[in-house]
Amino acid sequence: MAIRLYDYSLSGSCYKVRLMLGFLGLEYERVQMNFYPGRQHRSPEFREINPLGQIPVLEEDGLRLRDAQAILCHLANSHDASGEWLPRDAERFGPVMMWLMFAGGELMAASAARLHDALGYELDIEEARRKARAAFRVLDDHLTAREIAGARWIVGDTPTIADVACFPYVALAGDGGLGHEEYPALRNWMRDFRRLPRFRAMSGIPEFI
Repeated sequence: MAIRLYDYSLSGSCYKVRLMLGFLGLEYERVQMNFYPGRQHRSPEFREINPLGQIPVLEEDGLRLRDAQAILCHLANSHDASGEWLPRDAERFGPVMMWLMFAGGELMAASAARLHDALGYELDIEEARRKARAAFRVLDDHLTAREIAGARWIVGDTPTIADVACFPYVALAGDGGLGHEEYPALRNWMRDFRRLPRFRAMSGIPEFI
């Protein structure tokens, strides 16, 4: 069963997929893209793979998927026999999907701030940071309520793909001029996430502090 990932080492979205592949213990071929400065993801050749010109892209047994959140769903659905990473019960499935969409929506403001500061993308950086802080506040408030209830994870009693999807751009916030000082529950959650078996760091995210 061959898995191929079109990847960029510094991409938080690609990192989500690498994390999930690692948690599931899956071997895969890694195709490194020259995202910056080469913009290889915008090339005509790569647009034949993904017309949107975006990474990550995952290929497996003739299936080709774009979008990190969709890839997380596929990997958990296809390779997690326990069903914990993508729970199917009504109590957890909807909330996991809700936070997955949050990771691919509101939290991407932190990605935009990082692209501005780290790669020189032109955008309204103050607006990006404002939206990122607002997203962090929503997640921190949720995690605070979870802590009060005695829970550690975004949904349920075990980590799910919601945690995997939300973690990278929160943890990489410093690259976009954003801190975690105002979000104690976020800090606790990131600490617990980094302690998971098979967790792997990336540039800007240490194994554990």
